[in-house]
Amino acid sequence: MIKNENGFTLIEMLVVLAVISILLILFIPNLASKNEEIQTKGCEALIELGENQLLSYKLDNGGVSPTNLEELINKGYMKSISCDNGNKTLAYKTGSTDELTTNQTP
Repeated sequence: MIKNENGFTLIEMLVVLAVISILLILFIPNLASKNEEIQTKGCEALIELGENQLLSYKLDNGGVSPTNLEELINKGYMKSISCDNGNKTLAYKTGSTDELTTNQTP
């Protein structure tokens, strides 16, 4: 009788592990170096979202600007005003033109 053995040999398993290891060695340092760029783009997106939510607030309230960003959070226009893993927060300047920027969190 002939035995039909199905499965992988030890050599095949080692080759697969070697290929996976090489791919990880190539991609992980590249991903880590992109972290700062990702955080910057996230903060830019939060500023844009905040500006849009300010406009929405003004439209809903007859052109009246909020007194601070906490008012936007309390009324459900925004969930958070921090970005970069909490290292930066949005700063709000009232005046003739409402402006949002980011400040380093102390």
